[in-house]
Amino acid sequence: MIDPKGLRENPKVYYEACKARGFDTANLDRFFDLDEKWRETLKRLNSLKHEKNVLSGDIAQSVKDGRDPEKMKGQVRSLNLEIERLEGLMQQIEVDRQAVLKTVPNLLHPSVPVCKGDENNQFVRFVGDAGVCSEDLEHFRSETHGKGQFHLIDSKPESHVDLMPRLGLADLERAGKTAGARFFYLRNRLVKLELALVNYAVDFLSERGFEVLEPPYMLNFQAMDGATDLETFKDTLYKIEGEDLYLISTSEHPIAAYFMGEILDEDQLPARFAGVSPCFRKEAGAHGKDTKGIFRVHQFTKIEQFVFCRPEHSWDFLEEILGNAEAIYQRLEIPYRVVNICSGELGNLAAKKYDIEAWFPAQGRFREVVSASNDTDYQARSLNIRYRTKEGNRFVHTLNSTAIATTRTMVAIMENFQEDNGFRIPRALVPYTGFDFIGPG
Repeated sequence: MIDPKGLRENPKVYYEACKARGFDTANLDRFFDLDEKWRETLKRLNSLKHEKNVLSGDIAQSVKDGRDPEKMKGQVRSLNLEIERLEGLMQQIEVDRQAVLKTVPNLLHPSVPVCKGDENNQFVRFVGDAGVCSEDLEHFRSETHGKGQFHLIDSKPESHVDLMPRLGLADLERAGKTAGARFFYLRNRLVKLELALVNYAVDFLSERGFEVLEPPYMLNFQAMDGATDLETFKDTLYKIEGEDLYLISTSEHPIAAYFMGEILDEDQLPARFAGVSPCFRKEAGAHGKDTKGIFRVHQFTKIEQFVFCRPEHSWDFLEEILGNAEAIYQRLEIPYRVVNICSGELGNLAAKKYDIEAWFPAQGRFREVVSASNDTDYQARSLNIRYRTKEGNRFVHTLNSTAIATTRTMVAIMENFQEDNGFRIPRALVPYTGFDFIGPG
């Protein structure tokens, strides 16, 4: 949630930020209408309370003087009714005003490119050596601005959708029978590969000062609503029928709510967490996209980086968590590019977001595997997470980034390390898997 004081003092900045994101500014108008109504009501309420106090003094004096105070008592009763009505009105205005504030997106960092559509995301860099089929070469060069290192391959690798059942690594058909589309049974060595990815990422982040945390897999409305833009993502989240609970779509949300309603000491910051959890997503609106295989699914495992910090440090931490994710994919030897997400593609919470997009040679395209965001104080305001300073309590800043989403990373490995009869395991993972190749049998 944005800072209402900042909105009142610099409305132009917020109007420009909304327009840059392609958001309707009508809600900003609505806020100022409600804000003015609240101020007028408060002014009227204070006036009536003053009038009541004066009458109460007159009543006391009348009793003392032996005069009949009944007429003034009747006036006080009428004032009490009007005061009660106005207090109720103010409470409703405040509820409406807060609801409007939650719809206003975060301010943009000046480095965010202002445009719409993911095709306008700003290329930052390419890392690795991509295997590219000749038919995809022009696209690859365009997507890396001619700066991507590559080697030509004779033909596209086999799709993971076909490779997994052929090697006995997954059963998608039976998962469809028991759970529906976009679910899967992982089998045999692919299960061990997933566990290896989890343990590798946990060790990597632990060595960098992150506290490993396995969060609840469900959150109540208050926590979920504070951690995310619930109205926007309500079609993505799974709601538990008859319960005040939602299945988490990322461990970002339960970690964000970890300090909900608390005031931290300065020496508790920064607080770095590595969240390990399954993630549950409806993927509503994604019909026709990746309907087969394990790239876009309703359930997957993810290791998430999350940081609580002081405001003056948050932009350094964005580069740190992005650097951690890049180091992971470099050690996995998966070629990727980094893009600075344009304003029209940002959600409400992020002031800036980087994506890491791995190269998938079977698909002949870059696909997102990591998102790293700085939400500044937006998320912390909704969750009321502050820290003590000599000048008073301030809101923390929160940041989040994928470390590894296992299913997408496994697809990237299957496509980038594929050989005639199977695929190799990245060298960094061999100590965790105990094998260096997955093939038939």
